[in-house]
Amino acid sequence: RDVDFVTSEDALSISLSDMEHGHHNIGVTMRTSGHDTYLVLGFLYCEGVIDSMHDVIAVDVHEGSVNVELAEGSSFDPIVHCRPSTVTSACGICGRSTIDDALHMHGPKLDESFRISLDAVSMCLDVIRAEQKLFAITGGSHACASFDDNGVIHRIYEDIGRHNAMDKLVGSYLSDSMLPANGLAAFVSGRASFELVQKSIRGGFPIMVAIGAPSTLAVDLANEH
Repeated sequence: RDVDFVTSEDALSISLSDMEHGHHNIGVTMRTSGHDTYLVLGFLYCEGVIDSMHDVIAVDVHEGSVNVELAEGSSFDPIVHCRPSTVTSACGICGRSTIDDALHMHGPKLDESFRISLDAVSMCLDVIRAEQKLFAITGGSHACASFDDNGVIHRIYEDIGRHNAMDKLVGSYLSDSMLPANGLAAFVSGRASFELVQKSIRGGFPIMVAIGAPSTLAVDLANEH
């Protein structure tokens, strides 16, 4: 027998309130605790609920729950955005009544001139494992990172859910009013699912690099943009 470290997976309840719609619980997501504010901000931005920090009045974080007070003019629609079921750590789109808006939601204009070399990708891959502190001790977390055309990593976030890690990354840039993420590519440690492509597009990353293979819908969505 021995002692081992295990990645935490805890429920986070997300609720929204505004003058027009009142208070609504929009769902529960399973995540690894830490950077919950970034997680929720990134989630709301990628869902199309908010477009900037001007749409947010306050973020009230408690243990296991976050309530966001929205400003007048946000795009919150309880019919579209409230999810009747839990968003698991394996699926970032589960629980939505429709995915049409997610598939065709446009982000900021992508930088068509941005290029990265295979050497830059290789350098990022060489460094990324050392930066995954949680994965190093558990072997059970995903990572999303931003890196430049020299392969230098700018920010990295980990979570048991790869979509949560991406929300944390996007939310950190949103919080700093640095979206779109010009001059940066996104890295994801898992497969290239369509919701990760959608979140990358929404965040303004013109290039997304994934360790795993893409799905058909991910390829279609990338081609569309």
